[in-house]
Amino acid sequence: MSHTTATTPTEMAELDRERRMGGQGTETTDREVRRISLADFENRRAEITDQLWSAATDIGFFQVVDHGIDLATVDHAFDMSARFFDLPRAVKEQYPLKKGQNAGWEYMTQVRPSVGTPDQKESYQYTRPRMDALWPSEEELAGFRSTIEDFEHRCWRLAMNLLGCFADRLGLDREFFTRAHDPSSTTYQSTLRLLHYYAFPDELLDDESIWRAGAHTDFDALTLLFQRSGQGGLQVLPGAEAHGQAWTPVEPSDDAITCNIGDMLMRWSDDRLPSNFHRVRAPRRGEYRGPRYTIAYFAQANTDVLIESAGGTYPPITAAAYIAQRIAANFRK
Repeated sequence: MSHTTATTPTEMAELDRERRMGGQGTETTDREVRRISLADFENRRAEITDQLWSAATDIGFFQVVDHGIDLATVDHAFDMSARFFDLPRAVKEQYPLKKGQNAGWEYMTQVRPSVGTPDQKESYQYTRPRMDALWPSEEELAGFRSTIEDFEHRCWRLAMNLLGCFADRLGLDREFFTRAHDPSSTTYQSTLRLLHYYAFPDELLDDESIWRAGAHTDFDALTLLFQRSGQGGLQVLPGAEAHGQAWTPVEPSDDAITCNIGDMLMRWSDDRLPSNFHRVRAPRRGEYRGPRYTIAYFAQANTDVLIESAGGTYPPITAAAYIAQRIAANFRK
């Protein structure tokens, strides 16, 4: 059976659904984004799995604390991220985003189908096998490469622990997703993404067409998002209520990692685990308008992995073909 990159009716339906998510909608704080402690993980695995499954099947979003990545390590990664984005543009332009490869630096090139305007940000993608000639030199930014490589590996380990819990509940063997996200393989395509959302100037305030990140779903299996306290804007929209567009803010916290189910895991689970819309809205008058920094880890199955579900809800597709379709829809050519 061949699996091409041609957009199928299923993928077209997903993109059409995203295009309908461009409105402001309303906001509500009545919905809970649960915080789940991973302390004593091995001994509490069954309890933690139940909590993860409950939160994930509810709104597809949850936060984890006591996750094993100490705050000093997180702070150091954020410091390196800010130092990278502070480099002169001429330096960053030496390491441009590789087309279709999710590696390198990009500046306001991501255009969400939901809004049709560029996200107000720049980002740097680290995808392990694709980084030839994309690292700033030690003279330009000492310690950057070693910091980012180490942080990505810590994120991978945590993501595999969480995905192992979901594998248990899906009737898969515990290492199923770990094999599907093998960092020792040249087909590895999980990505660590450093993001810098720009400070908001007066002239962009009150313009409802401007977003820090337009409404979208993630096209990976699982996302880990590190945020900084006080730098808000992330909102989630559970699918069951999407028709009403009542968005819930996800409060940032230095000690919590915000996690969400992505499209790959939704496909693997026959929709039991929902990949829901989220966005980063622009600041409003009276709110923090300075720069917003986040770090996201996207657990994306290796390119040669076939994503297929027991119930056959979606047609089988390789992870390479699926990611290629979604990148093409989200970045200007």
